[in-house]
Amino acid sequence: MKILLINGGKEFGPSGGRLNTTLQEQAREVLTAMGHKIRETVIDRGYDIEEEVEKLLWMDVVIWQMPAWWMAEPWIVKQYVDYVFSRGSGKLYNNDGRHRVTPTEGYGTGGLLQGKKYMISGTWNAPIEAFTRENDFFDRAGIDGVYLHFHKANQFLGMKPLPTFVCMDVVKNPQIAQYLNDYKLHLESIFNNE
Repeated sequence: MKILLINGGKEFGPSGGRLNTTLQEQAREVLTAMGHKIRETVIDRGYDIEEEVEKLLWMDVVIWQMPAWWMAEPWIVKQYVDYVFSRGSGKLYNNDGRHRVTPTEGYGTGGLLQGKKYMISGTWNAPIEAFTRENDFFDRAGIDGVYLHFHKANQFLGMKPLPTFVCMDVVKNPQIAQYLNDYKLHLESIFNNE
């Protein structure tokens, strides 16, 4: 498969984005060893918008590696999506999918990346219970419920989701060796079957 790895980590604060870089490196190593073709983008190092559109056209799967900042992706990831997806009009999507005859139907069905997939790999300081436990912070929304807006941005282009991977409690209780082992197993379980 052709897999695009997008690192949305940002050099900021004490971590410097190291965990997301380490997870991106892990994905590159595991997927390359499995025989997949890899291209990469590290958003924080800069990128050419037209080249990114071409990478999205090239890939079979895009893996979004990113930390959670204030309950969502970092602003550099949102800016990437805004710039690259918008510039991809006519290549990544035709329109919003609606027709003048039935303007209330079909929204989000104009994507041109049919048959392609995406995966979120995130890092959060919150414990998993904050997402799954009733009356806790995210009130049982689950990780994919919190990422709903990001899922929909990818699905607007016609892509289908692969199972989300997430590292929890990365500041208060980091378990780096466990995260790397879990991510390796996650990647192998998905991409041995693709």
